[in-house]
Amino acid sequence: MSKRDYYEVLGLGREAGEPEIKGAYRKMALKFHPDRNPDDPSAEEKFKEASEAYSVLSDPQKRAAYDRFGHAGLQGAAGAGGFNPDAFQDFSDILGDFFGFGDLFGGGSGGRRRTRAQRGEDIRYDLELTFEEAVGGLSAEIQVPRMEGCGRCRGTGAEPGSGPTTCPTCRGRGEVLYQQSFLSIRRTCSTCGGSGQINRNPCGQCRGQGYQQVQRKLKVNIPAGVDDGTRVRLANEGQPGANGGPPGDLYVFLKVKDHPFFERRDQDLHCTIPLNFTQAALGCEIEVPTLDQPHKLKVPEATQTGAQFRLRNKGVPMLNGGGRGDLYVHINVKTPTRLTREQRKLLEQLRETLPVDNAPAEKGLFEKVKDYFM
Repeated sequence: MSKRDYYEVLGLGREAGEPEIKGAYRKMALKFHPDRNPDDPSAEEKFKEASEAYSVLSDPQKRAAYDRFGHAGLQGAAGAGGFNPDAFQDFSDILGDFFGFGDLFGGGSGGRRRTRAQRGEDIRYDLELTFEEAVGGLSAEIQVPRMEGCGRCRGTGAEPGSGPTTCPTCRGRGEVLYQQSFLSIRRTCSTCGGSGQINRNPCGQCRGQGYQQVQRKLKVNIPAGVDDGTRVRLANEGQPGANGGPPGDLYVFLKVKDHPFFERRDQDLHCTIPLNFTQAALGCEIEVPTLDQPHKLKVPEATQTGAQFRLRNKGVPMLNGGGRGDLYVHINVKTPTRLTREQRKLLEQLRETLPVDNAPAEKGLFEKVKDYFM
């Protein structure tokens, strides 16, 4: 029997992030765990299926392979060929603190609770660029507020010369045991947070937290051709991880200001050039500004409002190389609003020589088809 799509199993879209994946797995694990459905064999299969999906989608490397090649990309990957028993431990970590069921799912066996390493949180930083900076690219220096280990206590949370002591609530176990009917339920100690130790003499600089907020200066390279909404990822520049876990990432979201002359559409640029009616009627040569040097454009005679000219490779550079977009020049023929006496006289003479045809313009094919079906 072919396996179902892992995203379908957890009811997620392919753009789902880590919190959505964990939340979907928590919901399904609660619903289908065998201990909650002792008389339903299908529930255990659904739980295993959800656990297998979670074990792949929660692992960045496995997920990348699965997104690219599907189930075939996971052949030979550890724990990816079928139900991963480690998912039971994940279930304990995800649900144990909420329900206090750590001991039911193998979370404790009498020793100190092992607190798992956790990846640090990602950070978002918004950076505003001018239109020219976005098109040309740049190396920007930013200041990012984030948590870092306290230099005074070196991350211990205790004053130098003093150390942590055993937690009096859990006596160093990191867990507190409760008896409910015939069940022994272990819950993470709320006093020490599961570490089994507390600081009697907390560090005066970080107030016992072990971390303090700093302004971190970082350089971020913005490639040429970025657009409004583009995000740049700086790996391992996010918040520090807990219990030895890796740090998160920093995501720089770009906000690009509008240009007073150019309008951007993907990698192409558009602009509008006004002409007076003599230029449009007789033709002319105009100078069009571009992102580089001004470009001379020959406008043929009898050019009408709405005419469009394409200047190849005068647009925005492609993000991954491979050339540039184009620049489209739109013509707008302007009628003068104020005339001198001499100009009026010349126009009146011209009017006498021009044919008069004020009949309504014939409809185009689209308008004719539209009228036919109305």
